[in-house]
Amino acid sequence: MTTTRLPLATERLVLRPFTADDLDALHAYQRLPEVARYLYRPPLTREQCARSLALRAAGTAWTEDGDDLVVAVCRAEDGALVGEVVLKLASARARQAEIGWIFHPAHGGRGYAAEAARAVAALAFGELAVHRLFARLDVLNTGSVRVCERLGMRREAHLVDNDLDGERWGSEYVYALLAREWRAGEAI
Repeated sequence: MTTTRLPLATERLVLRPFTADDLDALHAYQRLPEVARYLYRPPLTREQCARSLALRAAGTAWTEDGDDLVVAVCRAEDGALVGEVVLKLASARARQAEIGWIFHPAHGGRGYAAEAARAVAALAFGELAVHRLFARLDVLNTGSVRVCERLGMRREAHLVDNDLDGERWGSEYVYALLAREWRAGEAI
């Protein structure tokens, strides 16, 4: 089993495992239609958030395809939960992982998502020895496009009408970054 060194601290944030005490704050953003619209699923109920928290607390081994690491992103100044970053092992053999983030819109525009994603990317390329990190996002999610670009990821694909979100066809971008590109960017 791979253990990761959590919590992680950045200049303004603490990234830590979720706990049962996070239920209210998690539900506060997971229930919002404007958050769910980019996730191709309906908003989550409080009960669904409680089940999700139980799974997150159990953790995964980070050894098999589909294993994931979900970290709570909290402001360092007051410990308030502002969002989460997910790292999912897409291919153990090829050492590829998908990164994603979900933040409460009330905390948008402050750079928290990019700061947290950068810390998780460093963990992925360092301790977890990921070769390729990628993100899939709705093309209308301009905030996440900016986060990918701030991380130095390149747009590799534009998937047109590839998923159905209720009655709306959604298109996605795929962004990616290789470990060697990450290391070269860190050296600058």
